[in-house]
Amino acid sequence: MFGKKNANAVEQSVVLDVLRTVQDPDLHRDIVSLGFVKDLEIAGSKVAFKVELTTPACPVKDQLKAECETKVRDLPGVEDVQVEMTAQVRRANVSMGPMLQEVKNIIAVASGKGGVGKSTSAINLAMALKRTGADVGLLDADVYGPSMAMMFGLDGKPSITPEKKIIPMDGHGIKVVSMGFLSDPEKPVIWRGPMVHGLLQQFLKDVEWGALDYLVIDLPPGTGDAQLSLSQAISISGAVIVTTPQDISLLDARKGLLMFRQMKVPVLGIVENMSYFLCPHCSERTEIFRHGGGKKASEALGVPFLGEIPIDPAVVIGGDTGTPIVAEHPESPAAKAYVDFAGQVAAQLSTLVEGGAEKPPHAPIMPGPLDWK
Repeated sequence: MFGKKNANAVEQSVVLDVLRTVQDPDLHRDIVSLGFVKDLEIAGSKVAFKVELTTPACPVKDQLKAECETKVRDLPGVEDVQVEMTAQVRRANVSMGPMLQEVKNIIAVASGKGGVGKSTSAINLAMALKRTGADVGLLDADVYGPSMAMMFGLDGKPSITPEKKIIPMDGHGIKVVSMGFLSDPEKPVIWRGPMVHGLLQQFLKDVEWGALDYLVIDLPPGTGDAQLSLSQAISISGAVIVTTPQDISLLDARKGLLMFRQMKVPVLGIVENMSYFLCPHCSERTEIFRHGGGKKASEALGVPFLGEIPIDPAVVIGGDTGTPIVAEHPESPAAKAYVDFAGQVAAQLSTLVEGGAEKPPHAPIMPGPLDWK
């Protein structure tokens, strides 16, 4: 990065010592011991280095960069500091199995009941992670009520490789697989539990997911076959619970959270959807469905609170037209709330990766119910 070193240059050890005072607020360790500092170069009064984070969606990226620049510039003899922020998503400390060898993290998005905006939260979480530069896939695991085909604006059926592998469809740069690509939208899917189990197995072992930083799974509401099948088939890195402020939603969210705990799936936290309405004309905030229940539930259950998503008609329009609000209106308050939510999810995953324990291997793959020919 720089030319020949100057004999009067600040010592590398001095720079590293001051960088040891910069702590990652989520991991509670300094960036040097975490191995974040890369390619440190010193030439006279100039210092340059990279800070490689565990996710491009890090919510404190700008804060860490500013702190690094300030502390190194304050060293005697330093006049210019160049800090490049990069990211390398790390693999969760779980066994993904042979079918998902190139997938680093699996995020399950769940809710205890329907109608809380779970699928909307899942798609905008995936979009927000994608916009940071991460490679993202989305599996629509709601066999009975698949919605991702419409929400991504996708038609047709996925292609099949000569090896009989399904190629995910592309939705705004995200790899997407859904029952909605296969079933007639006018006809209900009337299947028993074993058929659902078999289909989800196929979505995992017979899909060319490729290399992904994050695979987001949109689960059906409740605590049923799909949740159990996926937890048996793969090691989910972490689960997100979507709720709304009403007491009945919070009651069901508690059940969903306890289900994941029983299945030994880490719970990344709770996000409160439809938290409030922000008037686009006067910016007045109105709490239509009460407020703060999600945060209270997270505190009572001992899990992180991942954020509040406001009500915005553009969110609904985006879901109906296949243009998620994070892609269509990235500067809107709702889109920014989803981006903050994604940052919190990524941060919780990074914390688990750095300090989590290895989970037991997944259950064996069973034959699926569909012929993909």
